[in-house]
Amino acid sequence: MKDQAQPFRLDNRHALVTGGASGIGAATVKELASSGAFVWIADINHPAAEALAASLPSAQALALDVTSRSSIAAAAARLSRLDILVNNAGIGHVGSIETTEPEDFDRLISVNVRGVYLVTRGLIPLLLASQLNPDNEGHAGTIVNIASVSGLVGIKQRFAYCTSKGAVIAMTRQLAVEYPKTLRVNAICPGTVETPFVEGYLEKFHSHNMEETRAELRARQPVGRLGQPHEIASLVRYLASDEAAFISGSLFTIDGGWTAA
Repeated sequence: MKDQAQPFRLDNRHALVTGGASGIGAATVKELASSGAFVWIADINHPAAEALAASLPSAQALALDVTSRSSIAAAAARLSRLDILVNNAGIGHVGSIETTEPEDFDRLISVNVRGVYLVTRGLIPLLLASQLNPDNEGHAGTIVNIASVSGLVGIKQRFAYCTSKGAVIAMTRQLAVEYPKTLRVNAICPGTVETPFVEGYLEKFHSHNMEETRAELRARQPVGRLGQPHEIASLVRYLASDEAAFISGSLFTIDGGWTAA
């Protein structure tokens, strides 16, 4: 019987987090490891993944390019089991449909959509076998996709990004319906979170008015601040836990009230 004094535990579970070396991914790695899971830190930036793994008692770096089938196959070959997959890796882009060049659009789709498809497809045999593991007490393998409020509402100058995150939401729902008893698949839709991802966006597109834009990002979320990576990571932990065993095919906004306004 689960110790009710210690909810949301992930003892003896094996997890993999793509884009796990920074931002929301790194916070998720730390959260899952602290709850008892062994975590593969899968990232294209292998040195950063190794540095994070060295700071944790139960984590290991894994070189992974989510756009490369061979890279995913090599990563999968290193895994003996997998109970939790967090599809977090992604990139951003600023532009309307008129200013988004085809190569930029293709890059967004390659990383944010095809990457989720390729990684999930490559690891799904391990996830489907998860419930056969005695440690899981018959519970299904779990996928948590990091989508975005951009997949739920239109945002100016985010044509390609909104498109890509809308696709992640659609994939989440389809997988939940396709594997109703063998996988639990959910998506988290964050608002703007204070991460290197957002800082890179500010430096690239708003270097001339960075603080003004930062204030605008805070203001569009009714609580008046940016989200923190650990807040997203806590929700990932819950969705991966046995306490969330009845949740599948669901979307969870964590956006400071943005989509409610």
